[in-house]
Amino acid sequence: MAGQSSPAPVRIVLVGDSTVAIKNGWGPGFCARAASEVECINRARNGRSSGSYRAEGLWDSVMEELRKPAGKTWVLIQFGHNDQPGKPGRSTDLKTEFPANLRRYVEEARGAGANPVLVTPLTRRTFRNGKVADDLGPWSDAARRVAKEAGVPLLDLNAESLAAVQTMGGREANTLAMAPPPKVVEDGDPDNSVAAPKAEPNTAEPNGETPPVFDYTHLGPKGSAYFGAMVWRELTAAVPALIPYLKPQH
Repeated sequence: MAGQSSPAPVRIVLVGDSTVAIKNGWGPGFCARAASEVECINRARNGRSSGSYRAEGLWDSVMEELRKPAGKTWVLIQFGHNDQPGKPGRSTDLKTEFPANLRRYVEEARGAGANPVLVTPLTRRTFRNGKVADDLGPWSDAARRVAKEAGVPLLDLNAESLAAVQTMGGREANTLAMAPPPKVVEDGDPDNSVAAPKAEPNTAEPNGETPPVFDYTHLGPKGSAYFGAMVWRELTAAVPALIPYLKPQH
């Protein structure tokens, strides 16, 4: 009896900020769950907003990638963290610039023959009076509106990640960070996240890289695997055609 044929190769490109990027975002955990037929390309970069990502030419490099011959392509786009106020050179206006930037990414990805997918920003894991602070809600709402208007799939990572972090509680959520929580955090009030000490300046590992530090935003391997699997779950629900491209979990 002839065996089942493998699905045709596809390409998935990740675009966004540090909460998606290699080393400190959900992107590595997501790509690790992709089957061998998937070319998973992580083009997210730390510190970028929906505005600065384009201004620095990073989107141009994505467009170059999309023009290369490949199988059917999906582009997952997540911004919001660095679009918030107080980030000079990166902040965007929530009512005008941010949604316009998302629309332009969608239109240009479509124009290159790709399938854009908007992703609401991953929650921060900061607790106030026992509740996760929903400080990215307005940016998530804007992404939801653009997805509906543009007729593209939406992965509501903000809502699902916030609910998951609320359920697990602050102490368990702290284990998803890049480094173990310092004593001042570990011994703090579990209902209220205390400020984590800043990393010592000019501290570097032997290879010259900055060592991982604890915070309530970025992800270590455990957090990347956890939220990477969450994004896959939402993606295959929104785009069932991608179900065969998810590596079975043993």
